[in-house]
Amino acid sequence: MHVHMLLFKDGKPVFYDKDGYSSLSRTAHYFIGGLLKHAPSLCAWTNPSTNSYKRLVPGFEAPVTIGYATSNRSAVIRIPAYAKAPEQKRFELRSPDAAANPYLVFAVCVAAGLDGIENQLEAPEPIGKNMYLLTEEQIADMNIDVLPATLGEACDAFEQDTYIQEVLGEHISKKYLEAKKAEWADYRA
Repeated sequence: MHVHMLLFKDGKPVFYDKDGYSSLSRTAHYFIGGLLKHAPSLCAWTNPSTNSYKRLVPGFEAPVTIGYATSNRSAVIRIPAYAKAPEQKRFELRSPDAAANPYLVFAVCVAAGLDGIENQLEAPEPIGKNMYLLTEEQIADMNIDVLPATLGEACDAFEQDTYIQEVLGEHISKKYLEAKKAEWADYRA
């Protein structure tokens, strides 16, 4: 369930800048910075089942590296090279699983991106390499973080992310985390 993101203000595209990397604006880079910062925590929502993590394995169909680049399907955020017009300038989060509730996924993605804009979170340098071909040691040497490998790890990341918890509210966050931890415990047993 790849999620494409565009942002408009007063009818004008906010993510476009002809002089920016891949024609993305500073605001787009901040939005990406927020998504990347919260990516491990978002997995509790974007990849909500134990089976969601069977596709988040190195070299398979979905990316596991927390990074971005133009046309790089091995990074969690891909900027489509074909989207050149200002009103089409966007990027996609490639990790969400089709088992996720799209309304919740959109809510946490927008919240993470807006955190990036509000706090001017700088996105790291784009990853221009095919991360599927690199070993775990090479990824570690490049200092690139990876997404959680299990629902349990995603729950732990969400538990540490107070910003996303505040956005969703204490009741929803607490109940959802309880349900997902129970699901993970049942799976492990």
